Amino acid sequence: MSKRIGVVGIIIEDPKNVAHRANAILSQYSHLITGRMGIPNHKENVGVIALIIEGNTDEVGALTGKLGNLPGVTVKSALTAKTIEKGEK
Repeated sequence: MSKRIGVVGIIIEDPKNVAHRANAILSQYSHLITGRMGIPNHKENVGVIALIIEGNTDEVGALTGKLGNLPGVTVKSALTAKTIEKGEK
């Protein structure tokens, strides 16, 4: 299955109680993540994580599905139309 490049935006409400679970899931899918930026907003008690990913649609769907099932976590993703075949990078 061909891979696609994409971005994932993650909003974590009440990060003190949920961030460790989100990070555990991200660690499971670290092979998909080529870039990560996390920004805490202590004033609003919210954490924001932006990911650059490279994977097939099934892998990306599994990652975003697991994250989205966490309480207080909102996930949005966008994938490019361009596919990356094996050996291309």
